[in-house]
Amino acid sequence: MRKVVKFLAAVAAVVVAVGAQQSAEAAFVGAPLGLRGAIQYIKFDQPTLAPMAFTLFCLKYKDECKPRPQQIVFRGGRLKLTPQRLAQMQEVNRQVNAAIRPEANLEGLRGEKWLLHPASGDCNDYAVTKRHELIAKGFSARSVLLSEVVTTWGEHHLVVVVRTFSGDLVLDNLSGHIMPWSKKSYRWVRIQSPKNPNYWAALGDRAV
Repeated sequence: MRKVVKFLAAVAAVVVAVGAQQSAEAAFVGAPLGLRGAIQYIKFDQPTLAPMAFTLFCLKYKDECKPRPQQIVFRGGRLKLTPQRLAQMQEVNRQVNAAIRPEANLEGLRGEKWLLHPASGDCNDYAVTKRHELIAKGFSARSVLLSEVVTTWGEHHLVVVVRTFSGDLVLDNLSGHIMPWSKKSYRWVRIQSPKNPNYWAALGDRAV
């Protein structure tokens, strides 16, 4: 009898734990209006030059940098983070991270190519491929932005920022997890403008 009681207690503990996790995930996806004041969004500073490699990328992949007036949305282009969209983001992050074999760029700026779906590549290739895939899945180009950061070890790095009403989230080839931008230990340098993908804005010398 005692073994049965212990077993039932263990099952109940698992159910409670799973329920708590699902509640936490639901709270993250559909943040209540009253909590949105505490959600941190990236603040855009002054306009700045785009990375030179990005300019070359746009010459090679013109459709990736074409303004999309048909995708104009209200309130700055943020999207509602539904469970479906979160699942799509996780799928893209996972698939692209697995599909591209890491290959360090040993030539510096001269070696930056920013390719879509290469067999091997660096952070730039991961980021532009993820942005391409998210837009192909129906994400507004105004909500999916490339951003340049500096890692804690001093390396310039490219990530994808998805702007949602639940916060700005980061897709990163250095992580299998999608995280709020404020949780990433990066120095944020510049980011694409939501109004036009060809324009970039500085983010100041801001570490989070």
